[in-house]
Amino acid sequence: MIRQIDLRGKALSKGEYAQLLPRATLDVDKALKLVEPILARVKSGNESDLIQLAKEFDGVTPAQIRVPKAEIESALLKLDPSIRTALEISIERIKKVHLDQVRQDKTTNVVAGGKVTEKWIPVDRVGLYVPGGSAVYPSSVIMNVVPAQIAKVPSIAIASPPQKDNNGLPNQLILATCALLGVYEVYAVGGAQAIALFAYGMKDLCEKCDLVTGPGNIYVVAAKRALRGLIGIDSEAGPTEIAIVADESANASEVATDLISQAEHDKSAASILVTNSIELATKVEDELKIRVPKTLHSERIKSALGGIQSAIVIVDSVKQAIDVVNAYAAEHLEIQTKNANEDAKLIRNAGAVFIGPYTPVSLGDYSAGSNHVLPTGGCACHSSGLSVQTFLRGLHFIEYDKQSLSDIAQTVITLAEAENLPAHGQAIRVRFENS
Repeated sequence: MIRQIDLRGKALSKGEYAQLLPRATLDVDKALKLVEPILARVKSGNESDLIQLAKEFDGVTPAQIRVPKAEIESALLKLDPSIRTALEISIERIKKVHLDQVRQDKTTNVVAGGKVTEKWIPVDRVGLYVPGGSAVYPSSVIMNVVPAQIAKVPSIAIASPPQKDNNGLPNQLILATCALLGVYEVYAVGGAQAIALFAYGMKDLCEKCDLVTGPGNIYVVAAKRALRGLIGIDSEAGPTEIAIVADESANASEVATDLISQAEHDKSAASILVTNSIELATKVEDELKIRVPKTLHSERIKSALGGIQSAIVIVDSVKQAIDVVNAYAAEHLEIQTKNANEDAKLIRNAGAVFIGPYTPVSLGDYSAGSNHVLPTGGCACHSSGLSVQTFLRGLHFIEYDKQSLSDIAQTVITLAEAENLPAHGQAIRVRFENS
């Protein structure tokens, strides 16, 4: 059901470890060619074109693209009270964590009369994408909206695909979550066309956005890549990933169910166990054989676990296991070892780290307080998950008086002339010509 890789007795480089743990292949270049005509249709089109695209790609014809506020409010009124309570608890915890991410303005007095102030300014407008396909993601609404609101973004819009079972509107649970968060600019549009709508804007329908965030399928990824620069993006999110570092102290049933939980997302999802215990590896394989056939999405899970992107990796020690996962840079990383807290301190590359047996990835997906929009495909070695900072820009405000400029004038002139840019120096000299 899942392949095994034996790395015992091998001391490899970061690059060599990464090569042995390949991801599912995503042909974004091929997808780019497919989305190009869609982007062009949206750029030069109108609402009728978006409705036609929904008919072609979603198999449904929305009455209109902008979701009426009454429909959003109605979805909240119909929401199961237990689900509403669960969403509200999650929102509260996520707010608590993200409020601590707010950046403070800072003024540095460089010299007497010369200062630089760094201010954190939110982007003017964001478009948040919430996928809707094999699963429903109200949690993604929360993960995108809460940090944007805490960053004080003035204008927030959401796009989510129209659904056949909801009269061409986005999923009812997604609409209800929008209402809980007070977001009423919602569009029934999915895929590449949603990213294009936010990037280009559309007269009499949707204002252009500055930044687009949120996960999606390969066509969403391709559209983000094609339009990056015209808009800012959070990342090119690929299939979800879980890596687990475990030793003989780990519970095989818990490890197996955690691997299954991420494989449930997609046939391309990656589930990796790295362990120094042959006994644990065997028990986990046995648990998978028992548990996978009993799950609702067993065929999808079998495909994910059986793919090249998933494996049980046998190593000599927990130290080597940590080297392996630091090379892999998983989206989600669990540490289930005897010394989990100490071992977690050695992790450098991961989207989020889940420490100990009572911190499964599923907790982070919904209610830990952390954000679940995380870097995939090894990008965790250079990128961070979605946060308040995603929606802020640091601007420097510089102010020098006459004396402080005079004191540094010759330094600036010398450097300008060294770079063969004498006009830069003249812009300094002119201020003192009549002094």
